[in-house]
Amino acid sequence: MILKNKNIFTNQKTRFVVEEDLFSIAFYNTENLFDYKNDKHTLDSDYTPGGRKKWGHYRYQHKVNKIAKVISKIGTDSCMYPPTLIGLAEIETKQVALDIIHCETLRYLDYDCIHYESPDERGIDVALLYHKDFFKLHHSEPIPVNVFETTGIKDDTRDILYVKGELHGEPTHVFVNHWPSRRKGIDKTHLKRIALAQLLSNKISQILEQEPDAKLLIMGDFNDDPFSESLQKHLLPSKLQNPMKSLLSNQKGSLIHNGTWHLFDQILHSNSFIEKGNQFVKAKIFNKEFLTDWTGRNKGEPLRTYIGKFYRGGFSDHFPVFSIFRKKTL
Repeated sequence: MILKNKNIFTNQKTRFVVEEDLFSIAFYNTENLFDYKNDKHTLDSDYTPGGRKKWGHYRYQHKVNKIAKVISKIGTDSCMYPPTLIGLAEIETKQVALDIIHCETLRYLDYDCIHYESPDERGIDVALLYHKDFFKLHHSEPIPVNVFETTGIKDDTRDILYVKGELHGEPTHVFVNHWPSRRKGIDKTHLKRIALAQLLSNKISQILEQEPDAKLLIMGDFNDDPFSESLQKHLLPSKLQNPMKSLLSNQKGSLIHNGTWHLFDQILHSNSFIEKGNQFVKAKIFNKEFLTDWTGRNKGEPLRTYIGKFYRGGFSDHFPVFSIFRKKTL
């Protein structure tokens, strides 16, 4: 039997169908992907050769290669290529993003990257990788974020990255986020994330006023779950859909904290993204076995680069997430 626009790949363990008209969008928090150079303007001294983590060229390149390997495999059991767009969090510099796409597993693909330095005190930012054959960049800019501690002191956190371009020929707006963490407690930080949700919702409303059928992709580490107030009450009403909310369970998420799974990493899209263009196929957590810890009390969790002060040589404390779409047919 001949399958139109499909290729069947088989080996002894798996049999899967790859369709030419499918493409994926992914997001990955790479967890502290610093270079190993000391920046006197940020709190990155732990990630230097003389720092607490003993972070040098070998460990840096080892992690960069691992991240590139992960990206090269996301969605490829269904799609002809790795993701067309990949949002990244916790990237220190543009050179770090470039080092990822220049790795052996990705250099055969025509990826480019967008990154802006943000005022984050640790110096870790968001970035967007894009496949130039399928996404044509028109514009990009950082959206400044003004949030404050309960004491009234400004919190220097990551900007939101805004990118506009043509995704498979369709004008598309993309927002990459890394919202303030819960490190100081949910009660002390949830208002910051609500403020980010309101800021982003306002930006989306401005776009929809000019383009009622605008196609939008919103991705990031929101440091909140799909049903948290910030997303459910303040962002989703902006004519957005969140297909990832069904992925979270007691046994599954994109990260685990104190024994509880969370799905902070999510990809949302506007109604028009599928109603006026692409067909949504599925959303998934990329939690393949090679990405997981295999021993001890952390078995089954994301395999981290460090656990405390101990170097494990893993990937990240987050699993990537991705969505698969079918391209609009003319």
